[in-house]
Amino acid sequence: MEMNNGKLYLIPNIIADETQSSVIPAHVRDVLPSIEHFLAEDVRTARRYLSSLKIYPTVEFLHFEVLNKETPESALSVLMKPIKAGYNVGVISESGCPGVADPGALAVKYAHKNNIQVVPLVGPSSLLLALMASGLNGQQFAFQGYLPIDAKEASQRIKELERESKAKNQTQMFIETPYRNNSVFDHLLKNLQSDTRLTVALDVTGKQELIRTLKVEQWKKQKESWPKTPAVFLLLA
Repeated sequence: MEMNNGKLYLIPNIIADETQSSVIPAHVRDVLPSIEHFLAEDVRTARRYLSSLKIYPTVEFLHFEVLNKETPESALSVLMKPIKAGYNVGVISESGCPGVADPGALAVKYAHKNNIQVVPLVGPSSLLLALMASGLNGQQFAFQGYLPIDAKEASQRIKELERESKAKNQTQMFIETPYRNNSVFDHLLKNLQSDTRLTVALDVTGKQELIRTLKVEQWKKQKESWPKTPAVFLLLA
């Protein structure tokens, strides 16, 4: 490591509203005062989040740059300039932990290429929390991102994931935008085998938190309708 470099800190964010006091560890609050430069998907929400932690007297003096899925790798050398000048930089996800299903991975990749120390800070991850509470295989699992929106393509993908799960004894995990929760759930019930175990994890850490695992045949008898809240789906054939 170059001694005059700052460090790249990965700052966890809340995944449900008004949960700062319960899910953001004291260590994160201890580290943040040493950071005045931040990379964030949305500067407005990042400012609001840091302000809510009540660590800084004001967030007006903090420096923010946008790092999102549209950011080209070629822009990283400019975005990471503060580190080369000896300042620490924090990456803030819109939800949960940076670098996991998150464009923060771009900054981390750059840091490793350029001998910059990366410091991940403990915080909530809806994926790991859902897996922990699912009762499915926590030894072998894979995160698959989002299912295709097209119904036919979604059906094919679900069957592929189920076959892979059965062959490898592997838990398959994916997320969805809240307004599509019921559509995705219906696709799953139509395309999965009756004895495949399916977990629905809604609003993890939030007030409406619900994490339930049943076989598909059991889910079909429930006739559930899910609220428009962030969800993680997991299956094990």
